Amino acid sequence: MSNYRIETKCVQGGYTPGNGEPRQIPIVQSTTFKYSTSEDMGKLFDLEAEGYFYSRLQNPTCDLVAAKICELEGGSAAMLTSSGQAANFYAVFNIANCGDHVVSSSTIYGGTFNLFAVTMKKMGIDFTFVAPDCSEEELAAAFRPNTKAVFGETIANPALTVLDIEKFAKAAHDHGVPLIVDNTFATPINCRPFEYGADIVTHSTTKYMDGHGGGVGGCIVDSGNFDWTVHAEKFPGLCTPDDSYHGITYTEKFGKGGAFITKATAQLMRDFGSTQSPQTAFILNLGLESMHVRMARHCENALAVAKFLKSHEQIEWVTYPGLEGDKYYETAKKYMPNGTCGVVSFGVKGGRSAAEAFMGHLKIASIATHVADARTCCLHPASSTHRQMNDAELEAAGVSADLVRLSCGLESAEDLIEDIAQALAAVK
Repeated sequence: MSNYRIETKCVQGGYTPGNGEPRQIPIVQSTTFKYSTSEDMGKLFDLEAEGYFYSRLQNPTCDLVAAKICELEGGSAAMLTSSGQAANFYAVFNIANCGDHVVSSSTIYGGTFNLFAVTMKKMGIDFTFVAPDCSEEELAAAFRPNTKAVFGETIANPALTVLDIEKFAKAAHDHGVPLIVDNTFATPINCRPFEYGADIVTHSTTKYMDGHGGGVGGCIVDSGNFDWTVHAEKFPGLCTPDDSYHGITYTEKFGKGGAFITKATAQLMRDFGSTQSPQTAFILNLGLESMHVRMARHCENALAVAKFLKSHEQIEWVTYPGLEGDKYYETAKKYMPNGTCGVVSFGVKGGRSAAEAFMGHLKIASIATHVADARTCCLHPASSTHRQMNDAELEAAGVSADLVRLSCGLESAEDLIEDIAQALAAVK
């Protein structure tokens, strides 16, 4: 499908049925797979043959959907996970171990921040958080001899800062490490980070890719561009024999295009088991088929809402990277010329109490931890998704006490604006 445009890949990528085969990706709802001889199965365990033996590691349905996302991002290999959190954990832990260090943008999703700053810290991996707007000098100063990766979000959740991908990619490559980018909010419809130097892309497929709140999931995509062997001493897990998997050296056996995902599957998925179910993958694929249509409407609605909020007397501030005059407008135009996302962040005059009162009066938009699907929803991050962060961490993450995150769905923009207007009127 490489010669086709992204809209066609959304609909038909990843799977081409043969004569008499199912038109839709089949659901292979089986934990195990039968073989005639132990020798045949043994070849699979030795990674000497392609096939399936246990769905914790790989499943045909999941692999076909992963292949579609891989095509959409322009990568070399991909794998599904049980959640976006699992995807980010695997992507980092696949190359960073106890005693290692990672540089990350500070304005990332609160759950990811907690994963890095608390849980992975307990595993002996240290993180340095830098502002996405930092200078090249400040970014370079964050690196250490034991730095193994750089991490950022295309569009940060919920601060909506836009990552300067080329700047972060250059810094990463100057120090011999890959750039990992969470592309959840932009999706490959609006941004393809590999084209700007990113090496690994992650997704919470729970969001726009699914698009309907039908299933929790994640995905990791490898660009196949980063040469792990150039700095082999930094990545022993990829460049030296894996004693836990028959002494395989992943870079030797699977090359630049396959080493990273094969290791993540054969080692991390084997041991941690954060597997996406075939049923969820099937639902995800249904969402992928319409993603290119939905994203245009999400962006259209968000821009209309952002313009309305910008002019409203009860709104203290508005952040939306697709809105002309926004701090990140020019950066967004560079990396996302066709649109950004459907999420708008803003502050209601009167602070936290006014924000919470406003949300309570909404009728169409529901208060939910979810974001980025067909139905409009809103959230007060400081008291929910980012609740575990202290004031200093909230400030670094770009999350103020009055911030309301509004995820514009596929409803009428006029209805959304009228709903917001009546809710604001109710808190005067």
